[in-house]
Amino acid sequence: MSMQDITSKTSQLSVSEHVVYVNETTGSDATGHGTVDAPFATALAAVTLIGNMPEEKQEAFKVMVQKTGEEAYAEITASALKKARKAHKDAANKARRAAEQAERQQAQGEAKRMEEQRRLEESSKVELTEDASLPAAKKIRIQDAEAHRGQRVKVFGWVHRQRVQGRDMMFVVLRDGTGFLQCVLTDRLCHTRDALALTAETTVCVYGVISAVPEGKSAPGGHELAADYWEVVGRAPGGDDAISNRVSEGADPSILLQQRHLVIRGEKAAAVLKVRAHVMRAFRAHFDAAGYFEVTPPCMVQTQVEGGSTLFEFDYYGEPAYLTQSSQLYLETCLPSMGAVYTLAESYRAEKSHTRRHLSEYTHCEAEIPFISFEDLLDGIEHMVKDVVARVWAEPETRAMIKQLNPEFEPPTEPFVRMRYEDAIVWLNEHGVNHEDGSPYVFGEDIPEAPERAMTDAIGKPILLTHFPGPIKAFYMPATKEDPRVTESVDLLMPGVGEIVGGSMRIWDHDELVAAYAREGLDTAPYYWYLDQRKYGSCPHGGFGLGVERFLAWLLNRFSVRECCLYPRFVDRCQP
Repeated sequence: MSMQDITSKTSQLSVSEHVVYVNETTGSDATGHGTVDAPFATALAAVTLIGNMPEEKQEAFKVMVQKTGEEAYAEITASALKKARKAHKDAANKARRAAEQAERQQAQGEAKRMEEQRRLEESSKVELTEDASLPAAKKIRIQDAEAHRGQRVKVFGWVHRQRVQGRDMMFVVLRDGTGFLQCVLTDRLCHTRDALALTAETTVCVYGVISAVPEGKSAPGGHELAADYWEVVGRAPGGDDAISNRVSEGADPSILLQQRHLVIRGEKAAAVLKVRAHVMRAFRAHFDAAGYFEVTPPCMVQTQVEGGSTLFEFDYYGEPAYLTQSSQLYLETCLPSMGAVYTLAESYRAEKSHTRRHLSEYTHCEAEIPFISFEDLLDGIEHMVKDVVARVWAEPETRAMIKQLNPEFEPPTEPFVRMRYEDAIVWLNEHGVNHEDGSPYVFGEDIPEAPERAMTDAIGKPILLTHFPGPIKAFYMPATKEDPRVTESVDLLMPGVGEIVGGSMRIWDHDELVAAYAREGLDTAPYYWYLDQRKYGSCPHGGFGLGVERFLAWLLNRFSVRECCLYPRFVDRCQP
């Protein structure tokens, strides 16, 4: 109790009775005053109240207790009083020690503040100048540090982390986007005002000689820069506005998304984006080696590919238009003039979905190939995935980042499992994977994400799931000759993610395609140019679309595709 509480409660006592009342059933230590009308609940509260009175008054008071189940008050027993007094004494001693410790800490804090203030005042007198007698420093990027060991260089970068060792040594790890470099600052270099106030994310330029770290020590790249001069380029805030207070690994996902511009400075987020860049380059290298041409289709269109419910509509000079769902139809128009083609471009789906594998804007790797069979298409998809992985795996830097993010990853080498849709339905039924109401899945139903992933994770291998029923697939997918119920269609399913590729052969007969439009209730007029492909020399052809973010989620074992793009766009998220 505070002295104010004690004074208040003491004033409520009967001075003539000199009694403090305790009722174990109806009393309250928090709101009681020790009177018969407002008793305490414990003897400790009564003894605490008495013990904080002047000593000359304490002996005049006694404690009356009404125990649980008893009807009258009785004076506290000697043993109970002794126990309560001991508890009060222990509590008082604990409070005294806490107060003394708080006083010491306050004094130490004040002394530390005064010492810091003194050092800051002294540091303002320290001015650094570059030693003109030293060799001219060569500006390098951190990725080139190893090639410049033993030379005097200057490196620009952001302070990634720092560690102070005594008064005369600082270790500062710089980041410039190409790598990390440990810089060692000693003596006067540590005594400047800039050194004492240095914060994470401050940009600096450091001069010095790069050398291999001593045996038994470690640093990024196995070397460090012994600084002889340095300067601040741009300061970053400390205190409440320090980056560590703006974002942290365990923060709420909505906060991390809102502060995504700062999150991507972290090692993991930056590694994901760097691997993404290498993966995009590997896709282009794969298609280039296979003789494909890259094309750049429009993103503003007046046709649909995947159904009207997911179109982003906008006004295009008074006409309705949409953001593209897929560039497939435009790629098909290039086949007669360019042969096999591909694109790496953004696609848009107005799906009000909050799942971890859906985005409203995503990078779509799409390809179309003329004069192929369905088996050719399946072989091409499998080869592409394996080849792209092999290409990034062969780059030591990229491989190291993949292992950093997904230590258990190994490139797929065995043939992908090939499974027909109807066999997947059988698998789900045999393994008890049912609808939420317990009913089994039946032929003709779309297999949702959860059971699809359960099957893929249980099998533990990439699956080329083929021959889906026509009604659950897009209008342009042709029925098979042997079973008109199903189409020449495929989804590539990956463990931990699910579908990353969707593909099919395309209807190449003019009349059959017109019938497909009629079946879907689509007006053929906006598709005149697409129908012309079947009019002027058609051919069997097929293609596919791969979601780059889903590919990365599988490769890097990321929980959500939102981690695999720069600034994710999905329902209720269009910032920053």
